[in-house]
Amino acid sequence: MKNGKTIVIGVIGSDCHAVGNKIIDHVLTQQGFNVINVGVISPQEDFINAAVETDADAIIISSLYGHGELDCQGFKEKCDEAGLQDVKLYVGGNIVVGKQDWNTVEARFKDMGFDRVYKPGTPIELTAEDIKKDLGMIPA
Repeated sequence: MKNGKTIVIGVIGSDCHAVGNKIIDHVLTQQGFNVINVGVISPQEDFINAAVETDADAIIISSLYGHGELDCQGFKEKCDEAGLQDVKLYVGGNIVVGKQDWNTVEARFKDMGFDRVYKPGTPIELTAEDIKKDLGMIPA
């Protein structure tokens, strides 16, 4: 049963981890979200254009190859310029190079404008619950 919320998902930059992307798509679709999947090896503009075209409620960016920090720089500003100030932004996966203190990584991405930041191995079901809270679908 559809829940009326649209989420744009995809894999940013030169990353091509298609299996994880398909799992995210499947779980969110099963939970009733209208999922717009921009696929893999996607530039920031693909996410933003899809969100504008579909009046999305949220964007989930995933990255596995470690360069998510570089690929996500300036993303929030581009979203704001496109009129997406109210769209919730999520990022997760292996988003930085090497082993770094998670609290520091999370703080950097939040400073970049992301609402929630997920470490490697976080189940998509947890993200889905957070989205439901953030969008006022369930009590926080």
